[in-house]
Amino acid sequence: MERWARVMERTGAAPPDDLPVVLAAEGSHGPVVHALNRAARLSGIQTGARVVDMRAICPDLQVNYADIEGDRRFLDWLRLWARRWCPWSVSDGDDGLILDTTGSDHLFGGEAAMLRDMEARFSGLGLTAQLAAAPTWGAAWGLARFGPVRAICPEAALAERLGPLPVKALRLPQDTLLLLNRLGLKRIADLAAIPRPALIRRFREMEPECNPLLRLDQAMGRLAEPVSSEEEEAPFRAICRLSEPIQDPTPHVPELCDALCDRLEAAGKGCRKLRLTIYHSDGEVSAVTVATSRPSREGAHLLRLFEGKLERINPGYGFDLILLEALAVEDLDETQNRLDGQPDDALHLARLIDRLSARFGARVVTRPAPRESHLPERAQDWVSAMAGPPGDLADPPTLDRPVRLIAPPEEIRVLYAVPEGPPAQFVWRRQTLLITRYAGPERIAPEWWQDRPGTRLRDYFKVEDHQGRRFWIYREGLADDGRGGAPRWFLHGMFL
Repeated sequence: MERWARVMERTGAAPPDDLPVVLAAEGSHGPVVHALNRAARLSGIQTGARVVDMRAICPDLQVNYADIEGDRRFLDWLRLWARRWCPWSVSDGDDGLILDTTGSDHLFGGEAAMLRDMEARFSGLGLTAQLAAAPTWGAAWGLARFGPVRAICPEAALAERLGPLPVKALRLPQDTLLLLNRLGLKRIADLAAIPRPALIRRFREMEPECNPLLRLDQAMGRLAEPVSSEEEEAPFRAICRLSEPIQDPTPHVPELCDALCDRLEAAGKGCRKLRLTIYHSDGEVSAVTVATSRPSREGAHLLRLFEGKLERINPGYGFDLILLEALAVEDLDETQNRLDGQPDDALHLARLIDRLSARFGARVVTRPAPRESHLPERAQDWVSAMAGPPGDLADPPTLDRPVRLIAPPEEIRVLYAVPEGPPAQFVWRRQTLLITRYAGPERIAPEWWQDRPGTRLRDYFKVEDHQGRRFWIYREGLADDGRGGAPRWFLHGMFL
């Protein structure tokens, strides 16, 4: 919710503080409340409840959809950012972080000072942090959510500090919590006071994450639950350290490309973006970035993308370090191109797009991207050829429509025998073309959700003239359709 509020503030669309606002996510029976602000919490709105039920409680409730994937990426970024306090950190659910600060708290003046530093730094990011330090993962989880502000729990006081907390602090699912409440076990102390043999017989069939005894042992430190930190993938890079400054880095780039591609091949990866960084002896840094339309690890191809770019760098006092790194890496398996031994046209097209984009810019080289529309002029957009996924560079599906469209369609004069039949001849650009063959019509109705009222339907004909040229023409409207006068004819495309 706080991340969403910061985005709204930057766009100038932040709601008032007294307006109840929730972020909704899709549930099994419609949207449910995923996050809420303070005003919504004071109005009785609950997380996990259906939005339609909460609207009945609070008619003024403002609902926006949550960015679940964006929140997940932001939490993953926070996981790495939080390693300033310790070397091991993991994401804990959708809204938490677990840090193993064993042996590192003294660097910040003790646990209390470290928690104050954490709170201040999270506040600088616009986030409210509920913090707790405890000997176990489970105890820290429960104290952070149900304990006092900045709780610090020594190992000897685990039972005393966790006892008054509700059983919800043991990270149990809703079904298990409902069962414990029916048994009258509402606090952790109530659960710990029951003889274990009776509880073991009752909960032995449960899954580990649903078993209250297992969660209790983890929180009390009787069962180990180490922090298994996720390590980041090592960056793919190649470095050339020079004994003395040089003026031209070009002779060293082929060796760097080959070394980087060897590392990519060993890992089964391909790169979509490369950056060549040149460090000057006087401390200046120059960088050249190139991109590919599909993953590649061919050194010769990647080398050609830097042609004409390195000459623009001012050598100054020379260079003493050159770094080539892959910024965007994707999986790339070994594939056989074609069984007939012919060259792979899609691969050659991708290489051509890469070279043209590197030479003239990514915005200059474009490709058609399909859109959901029956009208030919709306059926595609022109986007950067570098923006699409690799599969988009393969041959597009064959459609029974002309390759070349005229934009906008040009009006023609038509001679026909039957008003709603095919034309016999038409005049286009002062030429009279006799029609020898035709196919059609193909009727395309207006798109009522975006066309203006009164837009007429189209009947498309594929026609061939006396010289063998094939055209794509259409009749706009029908006689007496109540949407205008006589039908009009247009030439929309030509078949090659």
